Amino acid sequence: MSAGADAGALLARLRDIVGTAHVLSGDKPTRRFRKGYRFGDGPVLAVVRPGTLVEQWRVLQAVVAAQAIVIMQAANTGLTGGSTPDGADYDRPVVILNTLRLTGIQLLNDGRQVVCLPGATLDRLEQVLAPLDREPHSVIGSSCIGASVLGGVCNNSGGALVRRGPAYTELALFAQVDAQGTLHLVNHLGIALGDDPEQMLERLQRGHYTATDVDNHSGRAATDPRYATQVRQVDAPTPARFNADPSRHFEAAGSAGKLAVFAVRLDTFERERSEVFYIGSNAMDDLTAIRRHLLTAFERLPISGEYLHREAFDIGQRYGKDTFLLIDRLGTARVPAAFALKSRIDGWCEAVGLRGVTDRLIQAAMRLLPAHLPPRMTQFRDRYEHHLLLKVSALDAAATDAFLRSHFADGQGDYFHCTAEEGRKAFLHRFAVAGAAVRYRQVHRDTVEDIVALDVALRRDDRQWVEQLPAALEARLAGKLYYGHFLCHVFHQDYLVRKGEDPLAIEHAMWALLDQRGAEYPAEHNVGHLYPAKPALADFYRELDPTNAFNPGIGQTPKHAHWR
Repeated sequence: MSAGADAGALLARLRDIVGTAHVLSGDKPTRRFRKGYRFGDGPVLAVVRPGTLVEQWRVLQAVVAAQAIVIMQAANTGLTGGSTPDGADYDRPVVILNTLRLTGIQLLNDGRQVVCLPGATLDRLEQVLAPLDREPHSVIGSSCIGASVLGGVCNNSGGALVRRGPAYTELALFAQVDAQGTLHLVNHLGIALGDDPEQMLERLQRGHYTATDVDNHSGRAATDPRYATQVRQVDAPTPARFNADPSRHFEAAGSAGKLAVFAVRLDTFERERSEVFYIGSNAMDDLTAIRRHLLTAFERLPISGEYLHREAFDIGQRYGKDTFLLIDRLGTARVPAAFALKSRIDGWCEAVGLRGVTDRLIQAAMRLLPAHLPPRMTQFRDRYEHHLLLKVSALDAAATDAFLRSHFADGQGDYFHCTAEEGRKAFLHRFAVAGAAVRYRQVHRDTVEDIVALDVALRRDDRQWVEQLPAALEARLAGKLYYGHFLCHVFHQDYLVRKGEDPLAIEHAMWALLDQRGAEYPAEHNVGHLYPAKPALADFYRELDPTNAFNPGIGQTPKHAHWR
């Protein structure tokens, strides 16, 4: 595609399809779409926001015909830049296709399954299922609210729920560009919709199909069928789950934007009453013993088990307070709009040289507000370095209480059985910790160069899970946040790099240490543009997208057409 007239023709065609208001161009209007939550940025020809599945199909046809690049994007909540451009070294114009207007959740089989359209969020799915006493694969995430359901599937996202493993399905409807550059619509959703692409998409969006059109006997899975068994294998010398696991790559699942997905079909799960225990210890072996017992000795797996190190607790308590209070007071439904508003204000401020001013103002306001965490949590913070938030079925609460009482009889650690409010606030604090490093960086730009954010899957048999950094590497850091999905042995490790140090060199040094431990990374956030894709994953991407039309450069693969 040549510059100038051809670019103008494509923009005109896109405006014809979706309307002028939904085609954004220029640096300021596109900022919040082309700039990643933590990582990633680059120029784009346009951001297009279709309002129907047919419009999405027509946009794809136009962009592919113009030999431009498509980057599929939903909520743009990823942490590795996987749904934003990365630099300005692409060989073709870039068009971001943002799907958030394409909301839609359809119940199948009395709510035991759902069909989710591209803009459906996990939060909204949770709300839809609540009256049925069911819940989705993931509930409130470890790092972001407003994340899309399809984004989770396409990025093998993990989450906090021990029994369910990575987001996975073999039932999807997607567009794919073949080796000759032709766009095809592929229906593997297990719902008969006809053969004409536009009629198929209109029927799907309107829900114009019947129970007889739904195939429940295809043999295709709508959730990960193996994870609950694998996570119990505590002596296995490999991680339980990680992003580059070839056994969890199937069409849309793990596709990372190399397909344009229109819908996925997923299982839902019966909601159960639960109880929360808050555990503290200064001994790594304490929590190791608890993990191994909970995963092997109980008939039912725990629901979740989230880890917090004391330093992460402290940074989250101070720099995640606004996120905590926003969700606590207003609920999760308002959060995406609040984040979008802040992004717009940040853009205005940056344009006049006031980078980070909103973060500093918010942080100053938070210091004026009273303490927000329950007293027993802050008391445990003073006593213990390691914290474990354990949620179990109400049916297992008594047995869990008895086990913990016996385990801590020697007094090396302690626990308490949370009230409903304490349990809710403990997990909300764990959520707020995940964004606290970003706020810390913005407020302390004078002492912090940047963040190195790793998400790591340790071997299931790794008993030395507390990281010990070499002194020379430790000296290059202003702070560290360790938190994660402890029972799954998946950890998020955020390093605040001292001013003047090289974040990329530090990250590569961290990778070398993790390689020595037999860890896999990333665990659940997709390679994005931050990590190199391993050979099997890069081959999967090439198989899905032989002309490199969709999301080129992902996993540090080539950005040019035909993988040149």
